[in-house]
Amino acid sequence: IWHEQIIDILAVMTGCDRALGEVARRALSDKERLPKVEAWFRQQAGARGYSPAVLDEVWDVVASFGAYGFCRAHAVAFAVPALQSAWLKAHHPAALYAGLLEHDPGMWPARVIVADARRHDVPVLSVDINTSQAQYAVERTGSGWGVRISLSTVHGISEDEVARITAGQPYTSLQDFYARAHPKLPTVERLISIGALDQLRGEASRRDLLLQATELHRQARTRPGSGQLPLATAPHTAGSSGLREMTARERLDAELGVLKIDVSRHLMEDHHRLLREIGATDAKHLRAMHPGQRVLVAGVRASTQTPPIASGKRIIFVTLEDGSGLVDLAFFEDSHERCAHTVFHHGLLLVRGTVEARGPRRTVVGEMAWDLDELATARATHGPQAVLDLLGQAPSPTPAQPEPGRTIPDGTAGARLHPWSDLQPAGTRSADLTRFGHRSPGSPG
Repeated sequence: IWHEQIIDILAVMTGCDRALGEVARRALSDKERLPKVEAWFRQQAGARGYSPAVLDEVWDVVASFGAYGFCRAHAVAFAVPALQSAWLKAHHPAALYAGLLEHDPGMWPARVIVADARRHDVPVLSVDINTSQAQYAVERTGSGWGVRISLSTVHGISEDEVARITAGQPYTSLQDFYARAHPKLPTVERLISIGALDQLRGEASRRDLLLQATELHRQARTRPGSGQLPLATAPHTAGSSGLREMTARERLDAELGVLKIDVSRHLMEDHHRLLREIGATDAKHLRAMHPGQRVLVAGVRASTQTPPIASGKRIIFVTLEDGSGLVDLAFFEDSHERCAHTVFHHGLLLVRGTVEARGPRRTVVGEMAWDLDELATARATHGPQAVLDLLGQAPSPTPAQPEPGRTIPDGTAGARLHPWSDLQPAGTRSADLTRFGHRSPGSPG
């Protein structure tokens, strides 16, 4: 039942105009005004010859609309671009993904759109100083059309720098790029770290290029003023300095820090072995699970929402993205003491819960939640059994509750280490993912 149909029912049966019908329609959601609307409806419609049985049947429909109603024009406004997008995804997927990434549809972060592109075999190509433009663009690859990430996506880059870089394409070396595009040193370092100059580095590693960029910046700062022409005898800095190449994890962290997108590989690839060991289910296979089954699911937190509920109770809705698809989670109030702090403060989650069916979709009602990075660290340090031990324990109480004294056993004759002996250098062993997902207003509250 649409808004427009309720207005028509009221107008036809009571004889009022559509403006008054809209006023009555809005009053249906107000419990205090509802009895007055009902009395008016029955009086006016009864006077026009409708029987009490008909009035009872129609009023049941009209009154139930007050709990939830939708405007047909609003639905059409959603349906038209949804249909257009579905057609584009079927026939021109690379163009659709490029448009979504360029114009930012809002709820889903860019990395979720990129993961969906991977699942549909659309290559997503990282930034390249010789091919990337100011906007996302489609580009021919060996396997069809792909999406090239734009220069504007690079964190901290200015519009002027983007314009100078695109105007000077192509470049033959780091020195050529530095001399003609005149980028800031932080911009060059970010571009190097995500592989935007990989085609120019030859045998040099990305660390070598970072060293060379620092040297070029130093030379530029000590060069005489514009009144004197630069000499053509600048030191040649190309080639390898013997520095080791960045690891796969360092490259991934650089992509997340600079682009907020895991381009080279999916974040969850590092955890596939662990998830197989503990029997976790991915989004692809969750669809085949039956309601009532207990499951473990894991992924990158893509969205967190705490919408107002008619009952006044608080429900935390979370969507995880695991590379194979999206997993919808719901945490009800009885789980908040155990799970809420972990859910809001960590980007990689492992959740235990029960499967529920909502039409063809499967939702997991969460009962327990763990920081997946913490479990991965425990496995790397102490082996698979350490993870199983953690999964068997209740999570730590939230910071709002008193915590027990901290002790660290070292495994030899029952000795105890200093309470903070496991402190690590500043930073983290994994990227900070908590800022990448969508959050509704008030989610962390």
